[in-house]
Amino acid sequence: MIFLYLCTQMEKQKLGLLNSIDYPADLRQLAIDQLPEVCEELRQDIVKELSVNPGHLASSLGVVELTVALHYVYDTPDDRIVWDVGHQAYGHKILTGRREQFSTNRKLGGIRPFPSPEESEYDTFACGHASNSISAALGMAVAAKTTGNDRKVVAVIGDGAMSGGLAFEGLNNASSSPNDLLIILNDNNMSIDRSVGGMKQYLLGLSTNETYNAMRFKAARWLHGRGMLEDDRRKGLIRLSNALKSAISHQQNVFEGMNIRYFGPFDGHNVKELVRILRQMKNMKGPKLLHLHTQKGHGYAPAERDVTTWHAPGKFNPDTGERLVDNDPSQPQKFQDVFGYTLLELAEQNPLIVGVTPAMPTGCSMNIMMKAMPDRTFDVGIAEGHAVTFSGGMAKDGLIPFCNIYSAFAQRAYDHIIHDVALLGLHVVFCFDRAGIVGEDGPTHHGAFDLAALRPIPNLTISAPMDEHELRRLMYTAQLPDKGPFVIRYPRGGGVLKDWRCPLEEVKVGTGRKLHDGNDVAVLSIGAIGNEALQAAEATGAAMYDMRFLKPLDEDILHEVGQHFQRIVTVENGVKNGGLGSAVLEWMNDHGYQVHITRLGLPDDHFVEHGTVSELQRIVGIDVESIKKAILI
Repeated sequence: MIFLYLCTQMEKQKLGLLNSIDYPADLRQLAIDQLPEVCEELRQDIVKELSVNPGHLASSLGVVELTVALHYVYDTPDDRIVWDVGHQAYGHKILTGRREQFSTNRKLGGIRPFPSPEESEYDTFACGHASNSISAALGMAVAAKTTGNDRKVVAVIGDGAMSGGLAFEGLNNASSSPNDLLIILNDNNMSIDRSVGGMKQYLLGLSTNETYNAMRFKAARWLHGRGMLEDDRRKGLIRLSNALKSAISHQQNVFEGMNIRYFGPFDGHNVKELVRILRQMKNMKGPKLLHLHTQKGHGYAPAERDVTTWHAPGKFNPDTGERLVDNDPSQPQKFQDVFGYTLLELAEQNPLIVGVTPAMPTGCSMNIMMKAMPDRTFDVGIAEGHAVTFSGGMAKDGLIPFCNIYSAFAQRAYDHIIHDVALLGLHVVFCFDRAGIVGEDGPTHHGAFDLAALRPIPNLTISAPMDEHELRRLMYTAQLPDKGPFVIRYPRGGGVLKDWRCPLEEVKVGTGRKLHDGNDVAVLSIGAIGNEALQAAEATGAAMYDMRFLKPLDEDILHEVGQHFQRIVTVENGVKNGGLGSAVLEWMNDHGYQVHITRLGLPDDHFVEHGTVSELQRIVGIDVESIKKAILI
């Protein structure tokens, strides 16, 4: 006990300044010369905590200096900092009253994985998904101006989020609405994988003449101090400034072309310089953009060397950087890896197949095909809507795109799925990874709504494999001629079969399968949650059917069940309203069967919080024991 106490005291002494900071008001009591030490201690604290309680490491390390500078200069929480891509915000959480609770991050009942206004007044907006910061912050800035509040509003966008269409919609509106918004572009050339596309190339090449940049910055301060950067005069001066800039640097800046004053790029890891710049920009009128170059994983050598792996590395030794990864070859392959290997196998057989993903080639394992066939795989950046319509365009002219999007992120492409694919009946194969409960990433990432949202859309085939063999067969079936838009949704992580390879065989669309005979009660499931349903059925003597397709439903199975059973239990890893249970209930009513139906799934009227998958399945009632209880009632 004495040894542990001494170790704890030594650890606290290492973080002397950080121990004195409970809230940003404490940080603002320090001298500016102390801020580099605060940054070093904050970085150490993040590394230490995440080595034993895994989370998103590299992104938060990359914005340590920016986080400290923002809370040092701005009067938070009254001033608003709106984070984009919320996995950047661990340092923000530690500095805003949650350091003692940070060890509970992403754990059941602990602090949330992403900023949430429900958790802290310092968290100004939800930001589990990318590209919404400019729009949200602009709304806050306009609200401040409309109500006569002198509050400052800052949007921090980065980690590839500037490629999202919503970011440009926000920029367009910011250029024409009366506001004093500051947009900080955290340019680290990364999302999870390397950023791609024209915006990445533009930002890499964007530079300013150093002499001109210094001159304009001083001029802006001088003019602002004399009230000459107001309203129409400000716009005229900006246009003049832009013209001079273009002449000196021989390039047109896209932001300045939208009448948003541009400053940068600056070193995002020089905290004292950041404080100086932010202080000078704090009271400038009108919309402005500060461009910072940062390094994802900065200050921790292993993360700097391999930023994709260290985006969320799991447990690791903080001293050596050795990742504590369980590489047990006897364990089942992950669903996403089975997808990746099978996609390559199919693409080798069918020259019309192409792969599309919005910034997730490693996460969804499309990098397997990307490595072998780089000319037939497309990472379109954080742009889910574009991914879908781009896929639709290729399908219109004869290709067969496999468009892989995380289920929760596909919500942002809903209109594109309807208008640009389903309406035309185009042969796009949608593979929705991370469907259902995903675990510690919480409500912004659970793939809860795909089944219910997609079921009403005409022309869609909607399927979910129970295991890896079924995934391979459905992928094979989906690419066969004349299949039209075809959805395959599957969960995050490990499957159930150690030997996942099997022959690629067609599955007749709209057919399920009976897996267990039984009396009295029939269990109908869809997707991988069927493995829990099968265990429960075997333990209770219930019949078990894997429906396999939500649309079209297997009507032969439903007639069989309606004629021979008085009770049905439906099980799905998605919201109950509108999903499999609703579809079975509607079908039984339409066909005159008087059957009592119990629907198990995610709750309809509240979001599921964060925790392990097993914990959350138990809480929402789709684990084996809960299914058994529903059968035996």
